[in-house]
Amino acid sequence: MKTFIRSILFGFAALSLVILTAGPSLADTNTLTVTGNVVGTCRFSSATSTLAFGALDPSSGAAAPGAGSTSFWCTKGVAYTITDDGGLFNSGGPRMQHATDVTEFIPYALTLAPLAGTGAGPGAPVTLNITGNIVFADYSNSLAGAYADTVVITVAP
Repeated sequence: MKTFIRSILFGFAALSLVILTAGPSLADTNTLTVTGNVVGTCRFSSATSTLAFGALDPSSGAAAPGAGSTSFWCTKGVAYTITDDGGLFNSGGPRMQHATDVTEFIPYALTLAPLAGTGAGPGAPVTLNITGNIVFADYSNSLAGAYADTVVITVAP
């Protein structure tokens, strides 16, 4: 009798398993698409930089060179260009204005390098070399005092 009951129980268990696995599935699937977009951008590492010509001595008889630098980075693979606005007092070229006599100016040459390239990401900043020169004749008869200009440099993808 025990064997008979075990056979019936085993048969019932097997039948239940067949019914459960043979029934319709209630599961469903969904395909998730994941996207992103890396923006091509360029950023200077500092908001300001300086090109200082130092003391312009009219008795020197020499041109006055100046140099400075700053750095920037652009998104990897993005082509960039460097431009400048010519300065606040640009009139046929950049020039500095006297601090108190707004009719006095000293022209100067400005060079930026590199002017173009391809970014390699923030881990590989690019040094922008800033050089300038003032011809002796352009400051030899200038009014004594401080002169200044503000040039906006732009790096753009």
